Amino acid sequence: MTVIKSEFSLALNQVATERGISSDDVISSIEQAIIAAYKKEYSKEEEEIKAKVNQDTGEAKLFKDDKDITPPGFGRIAAQTAKQVILQKIREAEKKTVASHYLSQVGTLVKGRIIRYDGYSASIDIGKAEAILPKEEQMNNYKYQVNDSLIVYLKEISNDKFDNPRIIVSHSHPKLIEELFKREVPEIASGAIEIKKIVREPGERAKIAVASSQSGVDPVGACV
Repeated sequence: MTVIKSEFSLALNQVATERGISSDDVISSIEQAIIAAYKKEYSKEEEEIKAKVNQDTGEAKLFKDDKDITPPGFGRIAAQTAKQVILQKIREAEKKTVASHYLSQVGTLVKGRIIRYDGYSASIDIGKAEAILPKEEQMNNYKYQVNDSLIVYLKEISNDKFDNPRIIVSHSHPKLIEELFKREVPEIASGAIEIKKIVREPGERAKIAVASSQSGVDPVGACV
C-alpha cells in the first residue's frame, strides 16, 4: 500500500532541504498521525499499534504484536494524513524562519497594519509576519480599528504553550518614544544628544530628559 505516490521520497527530501526540517522528524510525525487516524476509524480500544512508513517509497503499514493489521483501503486515509503532517511541518518551519528574521529587529520600530482586533488584543501585519499587540501594550485612550496603520515597538519574540513563536509589539512602551526621536532628531541618532529618562503616560503626554555631550549643542532646542 502506498501512502503517497512515487514522488514521496523526492517531496520529503525537498521539504527537508528547503525548509530545514529533519526527514526523520517528518516520518515520525506521519507515523504517529497514521496511528491516530487508524484508531479513530477502526479501533476504539486502547491497544498498542505501531506504524512504519518506508522513507523511500512512502509505503505504510500498521502492526500489532508484530502482525500486519493494515486494513484494505486504508491507503487513502494514510495519504491524506501524511499530506496534512507535511503541510503542518512546513508551516511550523516557516513560522520559525520568519521569527528568526525579526529576532535581529527586537528593540526597534516596525510599521504595521491592524488586520484583526477583538477589543482586547490586536493582530498586526508587519510585512513577513503577523505580530500581536496585547492589551497591556496598548494606549488606553486610542481607538484601534482594523486597517489602521501603526508604528510599534518590537518588544520581544517568545514561544506560546505549543512552542510556536509569537512576535510581541508595543504601542505604549517608553522605548517607542526614544526610537521615534532617534529617527527625527539627527543629534540623538549620532549620539551628540543623549536621552536620559522618559516618563510617559501613553496617549496623554510624555516627558523626556535630554543632555548634550558636545559643547554648542542645545539639547532641548534640537528636540523641539
